[in-house]
Amino acid sequence: MIDGFAVVDKPAGMTSHDVVARCRKLFGQKRVGHAGTLDPDATGVLVIGLGRATRLMQFASGLDKSYTAEVVLGAATTTLDASGEVVGRWDQRHVTLEEARAAAASLTGRVLQVPPMVSALKVGGRRLHELARAGIEVDRPAREVTVSRFAVDLAAGAPVADGEGPVLSVEVDCSSGTYVRVLAADLGAALGGGAYLRRLRRTAVGPWTDAVAGPLGRLGPVDVIPPASALPWLERATVDAALASAVAHGRVLERSALGVAGDGPWCVLDRSGELLAVYKGHAGGLARPAVVLAP
Repeated sequence: MIDGFAVVDKPAGMTSHDVVARCRKLFGQKRVGHAGTLDPDATGVLVIGLGRATRLMQFASGLDKSYTAEVVLGAATTTLDASGEVVGRWDQRHVTLEEARAAAASLTGRVLQVPPMVSALKVGGRRLHELARAGIEVDRPAREVTVSRFAVDLAAGAPVADGEGPVLSVEVDCSSGTYVRVLAADLGAALGGGAYLRRLRRTAVGPWTDAVAGPLGRLGPVDVIPPASALPWLERATVDAALASAVAHGRVLERSALGVAGDGPWCVLDRSGELLAVYKGHAGGLARPAVVLAP
């Protein structure tokens, strides 16, 4: 079994689950997962966990993300993107780039978003997109997200339907859980009409950008990031053989024994550089294992 992370450049037309299924075949193993769902029409960075490293995905799913996309002003759709049916039209061809940038600035920082009905979020044990396909709409409480950058420009020469436009090219840096399609719809509303999203591409998840993401069809063992290198943003602690045995057995330890401070989490490695576990702070100056990888 191969353990580690693989960074995939997801093609359009596949769900994140489709990518996981393909990776199971590519790597010849069943234990595969992903961190951070991408819409079927979207492309870009999807982090895949393999083998024991799937247990580390909890630390990757909450990373900040970056996107590029186009926002078409003048129309709203049922799905908030180009795959939906148009449910409203406005003449917004008069909107200037300066107005669009000012509206984007108002949607930067900590903002409240209502998750769309086409999202994978679960409500009452069922995913919203499943309810939407059944014609059911439920109340969704607004959630606070952080949009640290919302850059807007004109997408010159971008084709649109009659009466729609202008088309804006956008770049977004945001916290995990941000819906860029909602951001697009809110931008259209802030400009006095409506908008939908198209050509969404995730360009980064935490430290991984689309420059290092591999095409799905050409992924192999050489592309796998080993567990010891999979969480580079976490503090690392290296332990001797005696302490490594205690870590491998998942024992609660003194933080001072690990040589760490604060609340963690910390990657705990043995002297050979193998990742044994990820520990978190516990009461009374202790540290407890969140994930133990050692066999």
